[in-house]
Amino acid sequence: MTASQEKITVYNLADLKNTSDDALPNYLNSIGFTQSHRLTDVRLALGYSAFALAAACFAWDYRYGFEATKYLTAAAVAAYALLNGALTAWVLYVERGTVYVGTSRDGGETLRISTSTRKNVPEYFVTVEVTRKDGGREEIKFARSFTEWFDAAGHFVAAPFQAMFASSVPVIGKADPKRAAAAKGKEGGDGEEAATYTPEMLDMLAKANVSVVGSAAEEATGSQAAAGKKGGKRRKA
Repeated sequence: MTASQEKITVYNLADLKNTSDDALPNYLNSIGFTQSHRLTDVRLALGYSAFALAAACFAWDYRYGFEATKYLTAAAVAAYALLNGALTAWVLYVERGTVYVGTSRDGGETLRISTSTRKNVPEYFVTVEVTRKDGGREEIKFARSFTEWFDAAGHFVAAPFQAMFASSVPVIGKADPKRAAAAKGKEGGDGEEAATYTPEMLDMLAKANVSVVGSAAEEATGSQAAAGKKGGKRRKA
């Protein structure tokens, strides 16, 4: 199982979520989904419009002075507040934590995937809204531990992350039957998957073993010395 070369802090929920979110579009686009950037485009348009308005207001005041532009500045401030209010409403009520919107290869289903985390809970909460071509809708929710696709050193492992989506969401499993079958085979297997150790983990295990062996040797040596000391004493007749 191949892990990424980049490492993150495994105790930082924001890093765990952001890295997972960033990996999702790469995976879905690679199996034939076409991503829609409409939500992001609208958010950027609102944000840049507010910035452009603030910059123009500063330029007006610098060029013509406050007295000459005070009514224009007042209108600009009101417009800026409206734009920021619209941006906040868009993020909270329209995007709602959405990290991916895309359409399947045949155009039959549209996915909208939202993710979130909860304070002090190392789990990835996923909501997938599937809209079919006939207008029917389905909502799928699941939560999995980040430890399933991050190793102890903080490397992201793509295979189990992809298998989670392929096995949990039928339309993704249809587009990636190999991952879906692998995930089902793992669930139906009798044994657990062999652990994958990174070089850092192997070093830690080696140090731990040396420490344990050293302690055991010292304890054995001490026991033998004590036994020899006791056996060396003779009773006086």
